[in-house]
Amino acid sequence: MNFVYQSSANHSAHTQSATSPADQADRSQSNKTLFGFKANDLIVYPAHGVGQIVAIEEQTVAGACLEFFVVYFCKSKMTLRVPTSRAAKTGMRRLSDPGTIQHARRILCQPPRKARGNWSRIAQEYESKINSGDIIAIAEVMRDLHRRAASPDQSYAERQLYTTAVDRLSEEVALVSGMTEQEAVKELEGTVVIEARRSA
Repeated sequence: MNFVYQSSANHSAHTQSATSPADQADRSQSNKTLFGFKANDLIVYPAHGVGQIVAIEEQTVAGACLEFFVVYFCKSKMTLRVPTSRAAKTGMRRLSDPGTIQHARRILCQPPRKARGNWSRIAQEYESKINSGDIIAIAEVMRDLHRRAASPDQSYAERQLYTTAVDRLSEEVALVSGMTEQEAVKELEGTVVIEARRSA
């Protein structure tokens, strides 16, 4: 999957970039490794999925010099500045290793967990798993919602949660496994379908 950098989009949770990622990279400290990350690293940011660190920049905020990872998300065409010292606390991480990807695939092979309680609480639990950035938790959401998402009486919320889980999982699996995202979606959904037939 190739990242094509474009202009940033607005995002209220972080300082915004008004310049292009290419301009940002010119000002970056590209050889620096901070808190285990460096420029050009592909990363996973919990709330937005896979992105790429296009620069490490310094800014003066309230008289203090702070460093930021400038992260670009190709899918949403969005750029965020994440304080380097808080990257780990936000849940930003490197791409999963192949062993973890295989674990996620095995999760999809398991029978779906039957959630109990009202849908509002269940939906919050699924959303929390997706936004955790934990690929195993996201695989669990995809597995558990697959049968419900295929049902003719599925709700809009169920469909949205399922789609988001598939997008997040397939994007990372594609990059780690060296395939296109479309191929990853086909493989992952095929795995769930096979298990669903076995359980029927």
